[in-house]
Amino acid sequence: MTEEAFVGADQAFSALYGTGDDDLDLGASLLAAAPWPDAGREVLRRGEEFVRRAWDRGWQPADVARLVRRDLDDVHVRLLGDLIAAELRRHPEEQLPPRWRAQVGELGADAVWWKRDEAYGDALARREKADRFSLATAALELLRLLIRLPSIEPVGPAPGAGARVRQAQASPDEPRMLTRIRALLAKAEATDYPEEAEALTGKAQELMARHSIDEAVLAAQGATATGPGACRIGVDAPYETAKAILLDAVATANRCRAVWNSAFGFSTVVGFEADLDAVELLYTSLLVQGTAAMTRAEAAQRAGGRKRTKSFRQSFLTAYASRLGTRLAEATEHVVEETAGALLPVLAARDVAVTDRAEQMFPRTTSTRVRGVNDLAGWEHGTAAADRASVPGRQTPQRGRIRS
Repeated sequence: MTEEAFVGADQAFSALYGTGDDDLDLGASLLAAAPWPDAGREVLRRGEEFVRRAWDRGWQPADVARLVRRDLDDVHVRLLGDLIAAELRRHPEEQLPPRWRAQVGELGADAVWWKRDEAYGDALARREKADRFSLATAALELLRLLIRLPSIEPVGPAPGAGARVRQAQASPDEPRMLTRIRALLAKAEATDYPEEAEALTGKAQELMARHSIDEAVLAAQGATATGPGACRIGVDAPYETAKAILLDAVATANRCRAVWNSAFGFSTVVGFEADLDAVELLYTSLLVQGTAAMTRAEAAQRAGGRKRTKSFRQSFLTAYASRLGTRLAEATEHVVEETAGALLPVLAARDVAVTDRAEQMFPRTTSTRVRGVNDLAGWEHGTAAADRASVPGRQTPQRGRIRS
C-alpha cells in the first residue's frame, strides 16, 4: 500500500469513531477511492481485529450475528461471516469449542472462500454485485457495530484460550438419545393432531429427564467431572417477553436457570451440558408448535369476524409459556419420582451447583412483571395450545415474572 493510499484508508476508518452518518459517508467515500486490493485487505485486517476484541469481551459468533441481523441487513451478515472466517483461520479446529463450531457452521464461516486477501475486495464486489461505495458503507457500518460491543458475561472459552478445548466425557448413548428426542419433537411439530403432539412432546420431556438422571449417575460414579456450564439462546422480537418466559419454563423443568438480556436479544442458560442441549432442543420445538397453534387460532378468530390483534398474540404466547412451565415440571417430577430414588441427594446437589454458578455469573438480576396481557380469547387459546403441546397433569398458574 502506498503512503497516500494508507493515509486515505486510515482516514476512512477513523470515521468509525464519529457519531453521525455524515462521518460514515465521508469514510465510505475515502475507502471506495482507495486502491481496491488495499481497501479490501484493510477491511479484513481491521475486521479480524474487531472480531477478536468481541471474543475477548465475551461474545460468540451467534451473539454478534443476532445483533447484526436485528440492526443491519443481509449484506452485513455475509460480511460478518467473512470476518469471522478470516479471524478463526488462525486457530486449529481443535481449539474451537464445540458450540463455536456449530455457530460458525450455521453462519457459513467455517472457511474463507476468497483465494488471497489482496483479492478479497474484487471477489466481494462480484459476490454482492454492488459498487465500491455501497460495499465500503456496509463494511464501515458493520465495523462500527463491532467496536461498540460492550463486555458481557462469557459463557465459555474463546478460541485459543487453551492449547486444546477439553470436552466433557459423554455417556455412550448420548448421540442416540438426542437423536430420539429430535425425532419426537420433529413429529410433534409436523402433526396436525393436537393429541399426538401432546404425547410426542411429553415423551420427549420424559426422555430428557431420564437422560439428565443418567448423567447424574455417571457424575456420582466419577465418570464425569465437569461442573455446570452455560450457553446463550436467542430470544427474538416480536413478543420477546413471552418467549423469554417460555425459555425460562423449559430451563427450569430441565434443571437449568435462564437469565434474559432484553437489550441484546438472548437468554443465558446455566446448567449441565446434557441439560443445556435438552433446553435448546425443546425450546425451539415448543416455539414452533406455539407459533403454529397461534396462527390456527388467529384464523379461527378471523373467521368469526374478529381482526388479528397484537394483544391477542401477546396474550396467547404468554399463556402458552406460563401453562407449559407447569406441564413440563410435572413430567420431570414424574420421572424423578419413578426412577431417581436414592439419587435425590445427587440431583439436589446438582441443582445447588447450577444455582451457585448462575448467581456467580449474574449477581444482580431483577424480576420483570409481564404487561399487556389483556386479551381473554388469546389467553384461553394459548392455555389450550399449551395443554395440547405437553403432557396432562395439574394446571397450577405460574407467576408472570422472569429473571433479567
